[in-house]
This record gives sequence, C-alpha cells and structure tokens, in this order.
Amino acid sequence: MGAPIKKRKSFPVKIGRVTMGGGQPVVIQSMTNTDTADIEKSVQQTMELSDAGSELVRLTVNVDAAAQAIPHIKEKILAKGYTTPIIGDFHYNGHTLLTKYPECAEALDKYRINPGNVGFGETHDKNFKQMIEVALKHNKPVRIGVNWGSLDQTILNRMMDENGRSANPKSAEEVTIDAMVESALSSAAMAREYGMRPEKIVISVKMSHVQDVIKAYTILASKCEYALHVGLTEAGMGLKGAVSSTAALANLLQQGIGDTIRVSLTPAPGGARTEEVLICQHILQSLGMRQFQPSVTACPGCGRTTNTLFQEMSQDMENFFREKLPEWQKKGYIGVESLKIAVMGCIVNGPGESKVADIGISLPGTGENPKAPVFVDGKKVTTLEGPQMMTHFKKLVEDYVNQKFGSH
Repeated sequence: MGAPIKKRKSFPVKIGRVTMGGGQPVVIQSMTNTDTADIEKSVQQTMELSDAGSELVRLTVNVDAAAQAIPHIKEKILAKGYTTPIIGDFHYNGHTLLTKYPECAEALDKYRINPGNVGFGETHDKNFKQMIEVALKHNKPVRIGVNWGSLDQTILNRMMDENGRSANPKSAEEVTIDAMVESALSSAAMAREYGMRPEKIVISVKMSHVQDVIKAYTILASKCEYALHVGLTEAGMGLKGAVSSTAALANLLQQGIGDTIRVSLTPAPGGARTEEVLICQHILQSLGMRQFQPSVTACPGCGRTTNTLFQEMSQDMENFFREKLPEWQKKGYIGVESLKIAVMGCIVNGPGESKVADIGISLPGTGENPKAPVFVDGKKVTTLEGPQMMTHFKKLVEDYVNQKFGSH
C-alpha cells in the first residue's frame, strides 16, 4: 500500500449538503443532457445520476422555460428523498435569467459562470457583477468556469500582443494556457471585490487535450487556494473519452490537485449518462483516494487459461457486488466498499494474489488439477470443485461480509 496522496490546500466550499475542498474527499459530479424545461425527464435523469454516485448534478439553464422549471425539479427530487445539490449552468444570459426568476436563483445550490461569454466589451463587468450580486443575495457559491472553446478574447488578444513584443516569446499554446489561468484568477478577484468570500468560489480551466489541461491546472493550483473543479472538456466517446479523461485526471489528482471532478463523456446514442459517473469512481478508487464498491482482482488470461471459467466468475462477482452492495449499506456494514476479492485463472499467480485479497480463489488453468483452493485473510480454508463452485464461493463471500462488517 502506497503513501496517501497529499492534497493541495484549498478553501472549503459548501454546496447544499456537500462540502468540497478544505481537505475533504474529492467530490464526483455530472450533468444532465435532458431539456431542462422537460421537468419529468430532468427529474428522472437527476435521480439516475445521483443513484449512480454523482454527488452534484448540473443542469443547463439557458432559456426562460428552463429557469422556470428549476424550482419544480428541485421540489420533485426532494419529494423523492433526494438531497443531491443541483447546479445551474449559465452562458450568455445568466444575469438576466437569475434576476428575472428569483425562484430559480434560490432553488439552485450553485451557479456556473463562464467569464468568456457572460458579456462582451463594456457589458462584461456589468453582467458578471449582476450574477455575483444574485449569488450573494441568495448565499450561493459560484464556479467560475473557463473553457478554451469560449475563452475571453479580450484577455487572449492582449496577452498574445504582449507575447509578440517579448524578447523571449512563448508558443501560442503556452499563451493560451496563461490566458485561461488569467481569466479564471482575474474573474475570481473581481468576484472578491464585489463581496464574495473565497470559500464561495470554485474555479476551473477546462481544455480538451490532456497535456494542456495538466499544464493549465498545475499553473493554476500554484497561484491560488480556491477549490478546483477538474476535468477534460469534450473528452469524446467511449474508450477514447474514458482513457483521455483518466490520463488527465489521474495525473492531477496524484499531485493533490482537484476538489471535484467530472468526466465529460459523450454518450453513445441511447447510452447511459451514468457511465461518466462510474468512470470517476473507478479513477478515484484506483488511486486509493475513495472506495465505492468491493474490488475484484482478476488475471488477464493467457495460454495457460484456455477455459473461460475465470472470466465468467470475475464478471459474476462484479454483478454480485453491484446487487448486494445497496443491501449491505442499508444494513450499516461500514467499510464493506473496501472488500477485495481475487478471482485468478491458474497456479502461476493465483495462490499469491488470492492470499493478499480478503477472499481469493485460484481456479485451475489448462491441464491443472480441476480444483480451486480458496483463501480467506491469507489462509487456505477450503477447496472447491464441480459445477456449483460459483454458488459456494458466493456463499463464502457473503458469510465473510456478514461476519466482518455486520458486527459493527
């Protein structure tokens, strides 16, 4: 077991019932892709994301109908027993919608402000100030979310001009990263001038290339103590999006950078929005930063494992834990998420991996004795064989869970 990751110092930010920053565990969030004006669909997806493990849920608030829907969405999810904080995502007209619909402003737990499109020219500061004043009136935190696809061109052009006159000019990419950081910090400073406390401010500088986002957040983290929302924007679909997001987030989290994360995964047509939440959980659990569900260690297979038994058992155990975990949590089995199971495919690493897990089974490889030793807390306790092997192994796991975690 490696040393725990030392977290960067940051201000704690209270968002509804959730606190991020200030040394708290990294918070997972997601965003609905329903039309917010469709109250029933938005309520349903908000609950689905919450059930999957999203601790904050963001909704688009772009038109009057969306702003009018927010109080009803909040009321309905509360009536269903969900206390997940909801965040309003504003672009271009947030100052108008928050002022025009105070019920929306009150129902939301946080506002996302994009300084790149809150206004242009003389209207920028005026509109930004108006949103901050609404946040102050309703005692809501804000995220100042800079995105390179909508970066404030005034800041970028100024910094490009200054760079062009420099004796040692930077690349356009480096200047863009500097402009992202400058936009976030100058906007946060402006919010402070208008009366917002630092523990009400979250900032982000999201880009779509892994190395760029790592550089941007590393620089930003060194220049402030605001809570940071970390993510790779427009990560893409499926495996590509999952891998790219993991590459960026794991690097930053390993440095202690990040108080809340989102994987901005493009879902397949008809695909589940909850997939991005599960990826966040796997990232944090893989880094040892949080535990969400029991883990199954399984070998990849090779020429020694030409049968598919270990694959089938590994998948079966994953499904078993997904089904049983809510029941165990409801019973108050504290720490059951940290359970470690090994399902191994042959004698090479099977016994060794099984011994270091809480419970492990070493299945027979090709040509081996068709028996499977089972280890509990490092000691061999039995040997299983025959078609009922999986049933017996599940029973051993369940007995172990009841004994170890049910006594609390």
